[in-house]
This record gives sequence, C-alpha cells and structure tokens, in this order.
Amino acid sequence: MISVIIPILSAGKEFRGLLTRLRTQTVQSEIIIVDSSLSDEASLIAVSFGARLMKVKKGEFDHGGTRTLAAEEAKGDIVVFLTQDVLPFDERSIENLARPFDDDNVGAAYGRQVPYPDASPFAAHLRLFNYPETSSLRSISDKGKFKIKTPFLSNAFSAYRKKALLQIGGFKGRLILGEDTYAGAKLLMAGYKIAYAANAVVYHSHNYTAFQEFKRYFDIGVFHKDEGWILDEFGRAEGEGMAYVRSAAGYLVRRGKYLLLPELAIRTALKFTGYNLGRKYPRLPLSLIKQISMQKDWWVEDKITNR
Repeated sequence: MISVIIPILSAGKEFRGLLTRLRTQTVQSEIIIVDSSLSDEASLIAVSFGARLMKVKKGEFDHGGTRTLAAEEAKGDIVVFLTQDVLPFDERSIENLARPFDDDNVGAAYGRQVPYPDASPFAAHLRLFNYPETSSLRSISDKGKFKIKTPFLSNAFSAYRKKALLQIGGFKGRLILGEDTYAGAKLLMAGYKIAYAANAVVYHSHNYTAFQEFKRYFDIGVFHKDEGWILDEFGRAEGEGMAYVRSAAGYLVRRGKYLLLPELAIRTALKFTGYNLGRKYPRLPLSLIKQISMQKDWWVEDKITNR
C-alpha cells in the first residue's frame, strides 16, 4: 500500500487540482493532509476528497519532525511526500515513483520535476539541471563520482520505504530545511540505495527573484553548517555550484537569452554570498538573520543562544 503525505499552509486553487490528479492515478493511495493553516477551507477540500487530516499548529510545524509523525501514522509501506504546489504530470506519476521499490535495496526514490509553463528561464533551467531525462540508482559507493549530489532528493516529490525511513530515525527535527537530503545521507550510510525515477514526473517550479535566491542559499548554508557531517562524508557544495553556472550560461546562450547573462552573474554572486553567510550564521546578530533568511519563523531565541 502507498500513503501520500502532503503538508499544507494557505493552500490555494492549486490544492484542489493536486487532489484531483491524485484521485485519477493508476494506483490509488491513502492521502494524508498535514494542515498547519489557520483557515478551514483547505481542510474541507481535503476531507471532500476522502483524505485523512492531521491538524498541526503553525508554530509547531517542523519540516522534519512533522513529516516523521505523519509517516508513522501512515498505513502504507511506501510513503510518498508531495508539497502543495506540485501537480502530477500524468496518471502514472505515483505508480512510476513507487516502481523502484521492487528492488529491496532501494530506501528512497524521487521523481522528475519539470517547470510550469510560466517558469522563468532561471527556474526552467534549474529543473533541467537537477532532474535529467535519464533514471539512475545511487549507493554510498558512488559518492566519489556524485559527491554532494549522492544523497540528493527532494520532498517536493519523493518516496521512502517506511521501514527504512523509521530505521534511520525518520527525518531529523528542527532543521531549517534539507530534511530530505539528511534522510538520503542516512539511508545511504545504512546501506540503502536512492533511485531517481525520470519517468515519474510532476510540474514544480518557483520564479524566485535574485534576493529570494540569496535568502534560500543563506538557509542552505545554515543547514550545511549545522549538519557539517554531510559535507565531510560526501564532499563540499562549491564544485556543484560551478557546474550549475556553466550549465545555466550555456542554456541561456543556446536560447539567445544573452541579455540575461549579467543577471545570471548577479544571481550567482548573491547565491555564493548568501551561502557563505549562512555557513557563518553563529557570528551574525538575530536581527540581521531574520532579514536574510527565508525561514523567518524558524529563528527563535533559543536557537541563537545554543548555537
């Protein structure tokens, strides 16, 4: 059995579309909605589609801990995680994501994310860079080749063998982000493999501004500072960053978007700056951190006091 878990906050029109697509999949799943919104509208929509509802206070929502709690409650032996802003590409998205688990050594799988039609060139390229057309299977022995990309997966569209996920203790609580990469690293180190299913597809993209990307990369830097063992085990992120820049520049040139090359340079500089500031966050005042982090609610006094 498959359980689909979707944390939501202020879900809009796209939420109904997501549930509609899930109900037309070739495999039927238990759907669990983890609702931390203040409005009852999304909850009513969820119930109308036959979903199970878990209410969580907004201030108590935790990227890792809340997902672990939902996984523990799930009936399925495979738990699929989606975010509220994705849309299955076709009726086989869930079936194809679950197929790699026919291999008992697979502990997690993630699917391909393609950009929405309105995606900016930067948003579209990021999906193409991170989610190629060819499927792959990675184990701990591949870290010399893939380095920091070895434990990569995305909880926007991912699946886990429930037994394996709980074996590693679930997702770590109180992470600013990156609970998926954390779990991926733990699974690999426990002897499991991560599958990338390129034929399992969803629409998902964000048209972030340059400053929003700066904020996101600040948070990634915080994650890598707090979980430095991942970099020690798999390698640092800088090499992957340079590969992305070369790929993005080529993407823009091939499409004649020459005028966007200066913006790419600015975005790259802001990402680099944000990431390195995040790695040094213990030295920064809380007032500044709250201005440059995307996860403002995550920063509380005890987090700063205990850093």
